[in-house]
Amino acid sequence: MALHVPKAPGFASMLKEGARAYSGLEEAVYRNISACKEFASSVRSAYGPNGMNKMIINHIEKQFVTSDAGTIMRELDVEHPAAKLMIQASQMQEAEVGDGTNFVVIFCGALLEVAEELLRLGVTTSDITEGYEKALDKALEILPTLVCHEVKDYRNQEVVKEAIRASIMSKQLGNEDFISELITKACVSILPEKTTFNVDNIRVCKILGSGLHTSEVVHGMVFKRFVEGEIASAKDAKIALYSCPVDIIQTETKGTVLIKSAEELKSFSQGEENLLEQQIKAIADTGAKVIVAGGKFGDMALHYMNKYGLMAVRLNSKFDLRRLSKAVNGTVLPRLTAPSTEELGYCDNVYVNELGDTSVCIFKSEGADSRIATIVIRGSTDNYMDDIERAIDDGVNTFKGLTRDGRFLPGAGASEIELAKQLAEYADTLPGLDQYAVRKFAVALEHFPKALAENSGVNATEIVNKLYLAHKEGKKNEGFDLDAEQASTIDVTSSKLYDLFQTKYWALKYAVGAACTILKVDQIIMAKRAGGPKPRQGGANSDDES
Repeated sequence: MALHVPKAPGFASMLKEGARAYSGLEEAVYRNISACKEFASSVRSAYGPNGMNKMIINHIEKQFVTSDAGTIMRELDVEHPAAKLMIQASQMQEAEVGDGTNFVVIFCGALLEVAEELLRLGVTTSDITEGYEKALDKALEILPTLVCHEVKDYRNQEVVKEAIRASIMSKQLGNEDFISELITKACVSILPEKTTFNVDNIRVCKILGSGLHTSEVVHGMVFKRFVEGEIASAKDAKIALYSCPVDIIQTETKGTVLIKSAEELKSFSQGEENLLEQQIKAIADTGAKVIVAGGKFGDMALHYMNKYGLMAVRLNSKFDLRRLSKAVNGTVLPRLTAPSTEELGYCDNVYVNELGDTSVCIFKSEGADSRIATIVIRGSTDNYMDDIERAIDDGVNTFKGLTRDGRFLPGAGASEIELAKQLAEYADTLPGLDQYAVRKFAVALEHFPKALAENSGVNATEIVNKLYLAHKEGKKNEGFDLDAEQASTIDVTSSKLYDLFQTKYWALKYAVGAACTILKVDQIIMAKRAGGPKPRQGGANSDDES
């Protein structure tokens, strides 16, 4: 008989055996805050152009070397529930704006760090969250007054290039001019007249070899595939698209054919071949020069396609097939039938090229009405090209943001210091305890210029003091000078360092929302996992004692 162990009285007695409950300031709130602080400090060192890279090996043994906070959080399997809330806020920022994920996590961690100091002084969590929400409202009210640059004509490549340069600089310092030129060229070329810009229409194709500066923009689509048949190029080509294999059609039902003689066998296989030839001929008669299929091409089908001068391209991904149909304005057919004139796609030039030792098939649109553009990235390693792709992704998202709202704020920590200065003044006008939280909110904003300075190896306190001094003199566009040897400031409008207004606006909202949610948690109840290890049973009959 196992010895009966009585349960401790209180909340835990109501839960199943193995469940855990933490409550109160010490057990729940401080524990959550310390987990979030740890997580925020780990991504803080990756903030800014001089941010350090993280090497992450995920659950399927894939290695990432990056300073992109979005990728770091996506690949880390974070267990702590409070840290997960921060990550969810960051993912919302990624979905809404596509950039500024690191800002959300650092700011949320900074808010919780300064909240801990207030809690230890005896200020309640409700006073802190109320103060934070007041500070956020005031900050969002101040933000439009800090706008220092606006893009009105987003078809002007020079203006757009200047605007998106800073978002790429934070990922790829030194290559920002070249990459921003590629992105601008690609984005402006496919910008629709009436509808909104779609990020998915900028594709990236990574090809090993050569160097970054041989990367180029192709108006159309590029696939890392070779053609199936003998024909390797087609000009002014009509394109037939199929999601099925191009081969002798298999019957939908099983049937048995009784063949009694060699003649019957010959005529049976001849009949199949004639049917396939008729199908291929019918496609060729529509004027199509290229067949793109989602399935395999049979040998007999390829023979007839070579006979009728048709180019054969196979795409394994149904998403690629869908994107190509959009690029060439065609319809993907589910069966091997001759397409109508409306279902055929059109492309100015379809050809095979060799970049490095990789064969690529290019669908190129020469006209001005190209729907999809591909940026072909060249580089020495896969990790390096992945990092370039992330920088391009940020740049494309910034372009999308500026087509919606072309306002920009001063970067390099200038807008954060100006916000902190004005919020500290606002805190002096408040009568209640929430003024302490508003003042701490301003202190939390100082973490950004500090992080930029620390990652660049400059004294952070000295930089913050110099920035405050400049902003007190009315220079509200003064930010941290990255290129200077000593701690010094620079007018960011002269060095064209701009942050998108939408990025800052949503990042502040999401970070404060996550911080207030975490602070309002006073109890953590962890139910026993269904598939978890069973507690060992004591007693004479236990197998463990053998």
